[in-house]
Amino acid sequence: MKQVLVIGASGGIGSAMVSALEARGARVTGLSRSGDGLDVTDEASVEAHLGALEGPFDALLVLTGALEIDGAEPEKTVKAITAKAMADQFAVNAIGPALILRHAPRLLPREGRSVCAVLTARVGSIGDNRIGGWTSYRAAKAAANQIVHTTAIELARTHSEAVMIALHPGTVATPFTEKYLGRHPSVPPEEAAQNMLEVLDTLTPAQTGGFYDYAGKEIVW
Repeated sequence: MKQVLVIGASGGIGSAMVSALEARGARVTGLSRSGDGLDVTDEASVEAHLGALEGPFDALLVLTGALEIDGAEPEKTVKAITAKAMADQFAVNAIGPALILRHAPRLLPREGRSVCAVLTARVGSIGDNRIGGWTSYRAAKAAANQIVHTTAIELARTHSEAVMIALHPGTVATPFTEKYLGRHPSVPPEEAAQNMLEVLDTLTPAQTGGFYDYAGKEIVW
């Protein structure tokens, strides 16, 4: 990966990823809300920022996301669902990535290997759900997985060597997760970035449209 576009470059994972890529000698173009005013929940903002880019980029990494929005914590039970909290989750975690991926066919090269990864989460897996809870976040991430899978199918028609996946980064110790770590093992952002890069390095076009974790293991939908 020599020319890389990182969306969400100022976040905990995003900034670590930018540093890891630059340490490899990659030329990184980073966009974020705090650094550039990119608001993935605003269609006009996405169009303005990504429309101004020419590319091609041999990697597009969508590292945006939110677990708690406007003080709304993940629901412990379905009885706690509110329309606003669920809509906010979809706006950030599903619609935002979809608006970004609209630009993928133009920004990725038609010839040669390219990689596109969208951060989702293992809790977005329907088959892996054993304990319930977190309905809005789970549903938004499941929707993001479908968006990635569908886009990958379409992209393969014109970009035969492109690899587009949904990627679970593991539990990463950032402000994003600090209230919810509990007894779950976590890794610092720098380690998570290296783990994800190792996965991205080994992907093949045969894996496009898949859902993988930070160790390169496929996750059930």
